[in-house]
Amino acid sequence: MNICVFLSAADLADRYTRPAREFAELLGKGGHTLVWGGSDVGLMKVVADGVQKTGGRLLGVSVEFLSAKARAGADEMVIAKDLAERKRLLLEKADAIVIMVGGTGTLDEATEILELKKHGHTDKPVVLLNTEGFYDGLKEQFRRMEDEGFLPRPLTDLVFFAQEPVGALAYLEESLGIG
Repeated sequence: MNICVFLSAADLADRYTRPAREFAELLGKGGHTLVWGGSDVGLMKVVADGVQKTGGRLLGVSVEFLSAKARAGADEMVIAKDLAERKRLLLEKADAIVIMVGGTGTLDEATEILELKKHGHTDKPVVLLNTEGFYDGLKEQFRRMEDEGFLPRPLTDLVFFAQEPVGALAYLEESLGIG
């Protein structure tokens, strides 16, 4: 399975890197491919290292202005001309999406996939890995959107909130009939 992971390229504390590494190692041990932003820095590097170390494949989609930070040892690396093309390619190459901790770029990617799913333009499973309660506020906002009629589909049809890496991968494998 090709699993697209949206996440930060920042250097983060162990409370965020440890679960990301754990998910990456589960992904690699399962023989899956990481589809990610291609950067070899920060949390992106942690996840790529974990996948590669445990036998998984790396399929990166970087962008021209960040290409100097692209991982040299990826199995495949695509350089997009801009962020819009990068998002399109990431989603196109993925069977499923996992959203990890991140900043505005990660939030932009997350809301785009949920908007596509809301309108029926994709049925790919989406997991939000809520490490250390990082996305509790966003989850509450999504629930409010649902409760007040802003979502035409139940929130549970759009995204699965996982607290732990093992639950995130189990949900994806179950959703896609793997395992």
